[in-house]
Amino acid sequence: MRKDMSAGKEESGFSTIELITVIAILAILAAIAIPTSSGLLPNAKLKSAARDVYSNLQLAKLSAIKQNSDCAVVFDNGVSPGRYFICSRPGANGNWDGPPAMGGDDVVIKTVDLSNYGNNIDYGSGNSTDDIPGGGAPPADVITYAAPADVAVFSHTGTVVNPGVAGSYVYLTNNRGSSYGVGTPSTAGVIILRRWTGGVWE
Repeated sequence: MRKDMSAGKEESGFSTIELITVIAILAILAAIAIPTSSGLLPNAKLKSAARDVYSNLQLAKLSAIKQNSDCAVVFDNGVSPGRYFICSRPGANGNWDGPPAMGGDDVVIKTVDLSNYGNNIDYGSGNSTDDIPGGGAPPADVITYAAPADVAVFSHTGTVVNPGVAGSYVYLTNNRGSSYGVGTPSTAGVIILRRWTGGVWE
C-alpha cells in the first residue's frame, strides 16, 4: 500500500491578496518616483548646457592662445531658444558680429544651439534674485559681455578683452526657473560656473 507523499505538503506561491498588495505598493512607489524623476531631467539638461558653455569658453581661450590671435564666443539672443558660436576670426569687416546667420562674417569653428537641450533651456536668469557679482538684484541683462555686446573675446595670452566692470556672465534657465551663470569675473581669463541655489550663487 503506497502512502500519499503529497500529504502534509504546503502549497507554494502567492495568494491573490499578496499579489494585490505588491501591485499596490509598486503603484504607490511609481507615483512618487515619476514626478521626482521628471523634475530632475530639466535640471540635468540645464546643468549640461551650462557646462557646455563653460567648456566652449575654455575652447575659445585655448584656441586664442594656440593661434596667437583673438578668438571669441558670440552669443545670439535674437532667436529663441538662443545659440552661440565659437569664432576663430572676425572676418573681413574686422568686427565680432557672428556668422552670416546673424548677418556677420566671422569664421566659425563650432555652433551650439540651445534648442538641442530641450526643456525650454534658453538665456535667462530664471528665479534668481541676485546677479553673480552680488549686486542685490537680478541681472539686468542675461548676457553681460559688452563692447562688443554679447561677445566674449579672449586674447592670444588667454586674457579677456572685454570683461566688464564686475566681470561678465551668461545666464541660462529652464522651464522650472532654475538657473546657472557662466562667465569671467576679471580680465585674467579665469572661467567660472555658478548655480542659483535659491539664495546665493554657488
